[in-house]
Amino acid sequence: MFVLGKSKRIYLSSPHMSGNELNYIAEAFSTNWIAPLGPHVDAFESELADYVGAGGALALSSGTAAIHLALRLAGVSPGDVVFCSSLTFIASANPVLYQAARPVFIDSDPENWNMSTAALEQAFSAAEERGKLPRAVVVVNLYGQSADFTPLLKICGRYNVPVIEDAAESLGATYKGRASGTLGKFGIYSFNGNKIVTTSGGGMLVSDDLEALEKARFWSTQARDPARHYQHSEIGFNYRLSNVLAAIGRGQLKVLDDRVRARRAVFSRYYEALLEYDGLEFMPEAPYGQSSRWLTALQVDQDRCGVSAADIIDALAERNIEARPVWKPLHLQPLFKDCLYYTHETDGDVSAKLFEKGLCLPSGSNMDSDEVDRVINCIKECLNNR
Repeated sequence: MFVLGKSKRIYLSSPHMSGNELNYIAEAFSTNWIAPLGPHVDAFESELADYVGAGGALALSSGTAAIHLALRLAGVSPGDVVFCSSLTFIASANPVLYQAARPVFIDSDPENWNMSTAALEQAFSAAEERGKLPRAVVVVNLYGQSADFTPLLKICGRYNVPVIEDAAESLGATYKGRASGTLGKFGIYSFNGNKIVTTSGGGMLVSDDLEALEKARFWSTQARDPARHYQHSEIGFNYRLSNVLAAIGRGQLKVLDDRVRARRAVFSRYYEALLEYDGLEFMPEAPYGQSSRWLTALQVDQDRCGVSAADIIDALAERNIEARPVWKPLHLQPLFKDCLYYTHETDGDVSAKLFEKGLCLPSGSNMDSDEVDRVINCIKECLNNR
């Protein structure tokens, strides 16, 4: 895509097709499996479960749908409380509202930007004092990196509260040798157009609890009872992935490891080129695993480098390059203004600081060297002209 008078646009994270997808799509067309469900759906579920090492998988219309069904499986009902990471996209918490439950937000740890163990401990202690423990905890893996699950699971296990692992941004990452998305009772992935693997739109619910997955499968197809006629005894949803989109997903999954390597290489180029500048701090990679570097994220300290994250975003926009702030924490969103929030530090809000100073750079696995150089040169020019 070209914009009049400007260089070719560089997107934050554009889809990257391998070519394998066309073969699977052609098979779907030639066999007339165009309607929802079909052999590609079954194969995509099996192949993804094998890749991440999960007991089973359920292909759905979105990662949001997967979170919603996971909350229902956890027994979340009207009036219940669900703890959730604050520094994330709103889709992590909206399904809590679908269930007429109340989210309580948990701050980030500055060492990995994911859910803070200290803040979670505070939230559980306060909930115990109130006599109302959460029904579930939604832990989000941010920008391709897993949260530190060993202490988080220990806390949740002490209170016998299940963890839903929102791995929408971290497919291909690892935690202590295990695949991101397989640490919680339920894991979710997103195949939205900007993700490392995309089906244009879609998601997956994974778990070792196969009985629970079957229940979710039932709900996801309008909860139709096993009768000759159309009969329904429970509320259901139209949440299943189509056979055509699953065909795309199968082709994408085959190159996932290559896509992770490519994004990590993009991050390395940025890091090496910008390391010399005071006031730029990249999202750290935690020692307990490998990040997929879905997006390259960093903080910009205006007092030290003379420009703000917003200044860099504006400068990139003038060169037809897309960059964005990090997620606005959910506890700062108008929709959740009355919700409780627990901070990592007694005198500070880590998530708010990351939002104030953070930005995400173009990180697509299909970026070539010239495009990465365009981004780097623009940032350097912005910093050098301060």
